[in-house]
Amino acid sequence: MIDFSKIKPHLTKRNMWLAAIFLSPILLVLIMLLMETGNSDYAQMGNAVYRPESIQGRCQTAQLKGSAGATHGESTADGIKYNVRTPLNYDPTFPHPLLLVLSPAGSNRAKTEKTTDLTLAATTAGMIVAYADHPPLSPTTTVELGTIPELIAKKWCIDNKRIYITGHSDGGTSAMALAFMSGTKHIPSAIAPSAAGINYQDLRQRRCPDPIPAMIMHSAKDKLFPGYGKESAGWWAICNQCDPIPEPLDNGCSAYTNCASGIKTWYCEGDKPHSQWPDINATLIDFFVSSD
Repeated sequence: MIDFSKIKPHLTKRNMWLAAIFLSPILLVLIMLLMETGNSDYAQMGNAVYRPESIQGRCQTAQLKGSAGATHGESTADGIKYNVRTPLNYDPTFPHPLLLVLSPAGSNRAKTEKTTDLTLAATTAGMIVAYADHPPLSPTTTVELGTIPELIAKKWCIDNKRIYITGHSDGGTSAMALAFMSGTKHIPSAIAPSAAGINYQDLRQRRCPDPIPAMIMHSAKDKLFPGYGKESAGWWAICNQCDPIPEPLDNGCSAYTNCASGIKTWYCEGDKPHSQWPDINATLIDFFVSSD
């Protein structure tokens, strides 16, 4: 007679192994999907105010397949992932400014959206916003990050003359580098790097790009890159042909004056540790909007 009490445990263990073998790929896919789509909690978008008189040209909607709202998991040719946010009332014929936000080391596009909290303010101001993952910092990966605006413009209606780039720490370094590297300096229309690891010694051998609006954000309590912000702001003031001594603004920043063609060159000093994003988003958005 067969002793089923001995067989049952064996069958239970066998079933558990089979379940583990067949369910593991499914669980992996589900986890990946959650990583891609579970970030919508932070995608709080606003409605833009479209002014017909400000439109210069229209996009051909038949060529643009990007949807309104939150899009996750877009990718560059080399696999750098980025998410895209549009105004809730996105008009696919209206050329939008693009705000590209680059992540610091140890972060990614979802975390950066949460920590910077730029989505609502930027989309309400009529911008499309993209958050990019942090790749290993190098000239090659910086150039790859610079391909993101063109990729977005293939799917969404973007004004290529209003490409704004910001980022924190390594992201700030890449944002600044994109504006002076020979192969990418034509991409940004204005930059606002935060806590960037570039000082005057790094910049002194660089050739100045054409004048470009630059808002340098750096903390006086930044122990990782102490004093780098003032040094790099001074270099941008030279490149933008400004007077050498900045003057205080009502918003807490300082502005270099008499710059070429009225180009804005600001230095905004905070008092937070290096790791923290500066809490001046309204000033940041105003800088970009008023730089057009």
